[in-house]
Amino acid sequence: MEVSPFPYQGPLQPAQVRGRDELLADLTERVTERRVTALLGPRRFGKTSVLGRLAADLTEVSTIAVDLFGVQTHADVVVRLSTAMRESVPQVRDPAIELSVQAGIDLGGLQAKLALSPAKRPDAHALFDELVQMLVVLAHRTPLLVVFDEFQSITTIEGATAVLRAHLQHHYSDLGLVFAGSAPSAMRDVFTRHDQPFFNQADLVTIEPLERAAVHAIVAEGFAATDRDPGAVAGQIFEFTGGHPQRTMRAADQVWRHTGPGERADEVWGRALMSLREAEAAVLAATYGDLTSTEKKVARIYANGGSIYGSAAERLELSPGAADHARDSLLADGKLRHTSDGDVVVTDPLLADWLVQRLPL
Repeated sequence: MEVSPFPYQGPLQPAQVRGRDELLADLTERVTERRVTALLGPRRFGKTSVLGRLAADLTEVSTIAVDLFGVQTHADVVVRLSTAMRESVPQVRDPAIELSVQAGIDLGGLQAKLALSPAKRPDAHALFDELVQMLVVLAHRTPLLVVFDEFQSITTIEGATAVLRAHLQHHYSDLGLVFAGSAPSAMRDVFTRHDQPFFNQADLVTIEPLERAAVHAIVAEGFAATDRDPGAVAGQIFEFTGGHPQRTMRAADQVWRHTGPGERADEVWGRALMSLREAEAAVLAATYGDLTSTEKKVARIYANGGSIYGSAAERLELSPGAADHARDSLLADGKLRHTSDGDVVVTDPLLADWLVQRLPL
């Protein structure tokens, strides 16, 4: 069976990351110069994939990638951090295990120990403190990049960011450090609010949608590699997705599957789009259903190109105060985003399309 050249599920393999040359060059320079960096962007914009490609490209640097998605306690963070150390390359894993044994921690058995009864369970706060100090020791043994993905999750754990800053701030020149997060507003707060431990401690970098030229190159090369004719479909895909990375690959995959021998992809775009809408309808409906009543109104207005202070808001009985609050909440969660022109749009183009089709104004 022929494999689609447009993977869209989960993080991409490093070799599959396309259209991010400028961003990768920027991140490479920052890591090489030991400039602490926070990478911000909505979910499914490819942050994890880009960071995976960055780690693969930096062949002289070992990477510890810590996935913090959903963590709620110090014990959760200990498990994620210890797992990341054990799953890293041998240059990191072996000395990390050695250090843990010397400290009486045992990386391999931490998860089981933390599941014991409270009387027998080790202190997760102390373990977290010890593991963060181990990062510094490891960085002195081998060139090291530490990536904290979905970093905004750790900010809900009392004192966790303070521990990280306390142990890392005097060693920024000793290791590469990247924080990534998919709640842009929450991430900005971490690094721009005076009351936060990491205030003014990192350069903020935003991951943007793919540019039109990148979409054209990705689509053209994918179709050519599988002996299909893309025609002018790259432009149709870009107009629909606006360069949203995951949705661009999803749409390209769908039209690729509808393009048969002797057909041009742009000639079957309408059929492919209908199929894509049907395939995603249930998920989009659930996403919309999870919003509050006011958030639903705000999302509808932005999807239809209206203003939350205009006639559409009046028709939906939406007050300015309620609209502002819902907009800020949706921006914080990444469901809305600011364009380069400063406009506010629905982040997911398929959700925007679903709202226009189902709930026009």
